Amino acid sequence: MPSSLEIQLRNDSSSSEVYAYITGISLQARAGSRVLLKSNGKDLYFPSEPPENMSPLTEDVAIPLGPPGTTKTVHIPQMAGGRIWFSRDGKLTFLLNKGGPALVEPSVLNPADPNAGVDFAFAEFTLNNDQLFANISCVDFVPRLPVALTLQTAGGQVQHVSGMPADGLDRVCEGLRAQAKKDHRPWDKLVVQRPGSQAAIRALNPTHGNAVGASFDGYYEPLVEEVWSRYHEKKGGILMRVNTQAAPGTLEGRVLANGGELVVGGEAFKKPTTADILGCNSGPFETGASAKRNAIIPRLAAGFLRSCIVNCEHQPSGPETYYKRDPTNHYARIVHEVNLDGKGYAFAYDDVQPDGGEDQSGKVNAGDPKVFIVSVGGNHAYAGNRMP
Repeated sequence: MPSSLEIQLRNDSSSSEVYAYITGISLQARAGSRVLLKSNGKDLYFPSEPPENMSPLTEDVAIPLGPPGTTKTVHIPQMAGGRIWFSRDGKLTFLLNKGGPALVEPSVLNPADPNAGVDFAFAEFTLNNDQLFANISCVDFVPRLPVALTLQTAGGQVQHVSGMPADGLDRVCEGLRAQAKKDHRPWDKLVVQRPGSQAAIRALNPTHGNAVGASFDGYYEPLVEEVWSRYHEKKGGILMRVNTQAAPGTLEGRVLANGGELVVGGEAFKKPTTADILGCNSGPFETGASAKRNAIIPRLAAGFLRSCIVNCEHQPSGPETYYKRDPTNHYARIVHEVNLDGKGYAFAYDDVQPDGGEDQSGKVNAGDPKVFIVSVGGNHAYAGNRMP
């Protein structure tokens, strides 16, 4: 595995004012420290402790990509928790807080954030001794600026994540508005407009709905009741089977006779709320010390969010069973429909799939990366594993 890697950043937008920013945690020099690439795309910037919170960076970290169709090559060392940020027609503002220092990243939830009106997106990555792992993500929001990934390995294999076309956000917004008209839930309120404009700049994941007055309280509770009824041992319900895809193997599950808990492989789960299901990390889905429970949680949480847990007693089930009934996460459904290859993290456990199943998560990974291309803008987005 290389100790560093070149990344080709390709401007596939129609704008000449596109910038990239690369942030992460260093795994080599000053290991464990926050690190950013400088504007030349190769030198490293390790921020020092600022004099006060919300202090500006002391280095220029905006990497200009150049005109449409051009490629900028940057060089990164091994990093954990990395992000490749992009902005169009305006630069991003990163700030520093004391205690680390801590990097204050752009927020889509704070209307007072200096980046609230900036068209931005990001891809996530980790480069370590084992592999390069990268993915596109809509766990927080769908950006107006689409991102695509292409990875060629030293062995010649090509992995490609298409992302959305240039008008992908508009399609997502149309889908959310149509769903709101259909079920009278606030899907349309997830659409965020650019300040002072009617144009959408992003669409939020319903996990963050309360930030924009889109409450989904009580939404998934009817489905939870169906699950409890279907797998209730006293009512003659059927067995649930959860393949942990780990050492515990496939575990059986039933709702106890008293109706209080769903027990899978000896691990008890209380009824999740809508917030638990959308976030996948609270209530019964909070991970802990038990490796077995931690292996059950992603499969169980994904089954609830995709609404396939009622009709499919074997979890995880295949993509053909996802989002086929209400209530379900229509944001996730629409995200996958608009992505040209159907791939992209729409929630935290979107990488859950049956053994040998089709990946939904929008990731590329390899222990022998040779060529890594990150394209932004969506003008030449395509489906299929080939080099652009």
